[in-house]
Amino acid sequence: MEITIQQIEAILDTKVRPALAEHNGDVIIQSLEDHVLKVRLTGKCSGCPAAHSTNEELITAEVQSTFPSIQDVILVEDINPELIDMAHKILNHTI
Repeated sequence: MEITIQQIEAILDTKVRPALAEHNGDVIIQSLEDHVLKVRLTGKCSGCPAAHSTNEELITAEVQSTFPSIQDVILVEDINPELIDMAHKILNHTI
């Protein structure tokens, strides 16, 4: 049976998002391909030093316990474009 993003969203809604919400964060599914789920943390969880632990100990654990055929859950980390712009300005001494 093929797992759908909607099925994974249901697990995230009941078992993962409440815990993330306590820290003013959330999780968004980026993709599901070849039994690999890619997720991105948002809110205060985005860029948090504990993001990888959160992914492994909470998100991956819950998803894989419900859907054993999911081989991996990869945390996609985006850098805020404003931070990149700020870094360019600092490096170019234009602040």
